[in-house]
Amino acid sequence: MAAYVIRRVLSIVPILLGVSIITFFSIHLTPGDPVDQILQNNANKEAADRLREHLGLNDPLPVQYMHWFGSAIQGDFGRSLLTNAPVSQEILDRFPSTLQLAIAGMLISVLLGIPLGMMAAISKRAWLDSSFMVLALGGLSIPSFWLGMLLSLFFGIKLGWFPILGGDGWKALVLPAFTLGIVNVAIIARLTRSSMLEVIRQEYIQTARAKGLSERAVVIRHAFRNSMIPILTVIGIQFGNLLAGTVIVESVFARAGLGTLAIRAIQARDFPLIQGIVLLYAVLYVGTTLIIDLLYGTLDPRIRLSGSR
Repeated sequence: MAAYVIRRVLSIVPILLGVSIITFFSIHLTPGDPVDQILQNNANKEAADRLREHLGLNDPLPVQYMHWFGSAIQGDFGRSLLTNAPVSQEILDRFPSTLQLAIAGMLISVLLGIPLGMMAAISKRAWLDSSFMVLALGGLSIPSFWLGMLLSLFFGIKLGWFPILGGDGWKALVLPAFTLGIVNVAIIARLTRSSMLEVIRQEYIQTARAKGLSERAVVIRHAFRNSMIPILTVIGIQFGNLLAGTVIVESVFARAGLGTLAIRAIQARDFPLIQGIVLLYAVLYVGTTLIIDLLYGTLDPRIRLSGSR
């Protein structure tokens, strides 16, 4: 197990290196000049040239990347071009809000998606199964920004139950979390249903019933547990997608998270800040997949993680 974990952690290094290279050159090739954003077009050409030289923007892109990379491996991701604050501090100030939203959205997805998928799989009524899947398909088809505006209009403006812009406390989290999580409810429900249906047809499920176990014990202890590996895989993947999906949802509800910070950085051509945010998303994504892989051995004893694999 230890050898496997070390090997997987080491495999993350080239992934992050590739992400940093692609991100760095992509953002520098986009139209726009960060110097114009900083000076707001109020300075003369000489002042703009001095600032560009001071920021190192006149250097060739490979040289700029090597300067950034040399600082990054020492834990220094530079300073925001717009605020001159350390990039790491800007990210740390916003990250808790984004993580809170992503976790809340994931909990909603799991707590609604898995029971719906299980009920659809074990239901003896075809119309009930079809109804669940139609609802899941509808949830999968709804754009998050449109759903967010609908929830804000009904529960925020008409009923006044929840704040629609910013705010603190759990009430301010409800509408963004449902907006973020509802699409994943559909994905998890459909996968749970198909995985459960495949397991329920296995011979050991019939044997468990023949031994006199209750239907609840058969479904929970045998069918559901043995169908969890594909479900767990998609939960891990969707959690990474949720973190990236907060960009839209945070903009709709004006939450001060990484999403709104990323949009501000892109608009201002704040290269160091964009680089830092994308790199953090990459670390979270590959870290989540590693955790999911380690959980496989817990769910299924037949799976053994070792350095020899």
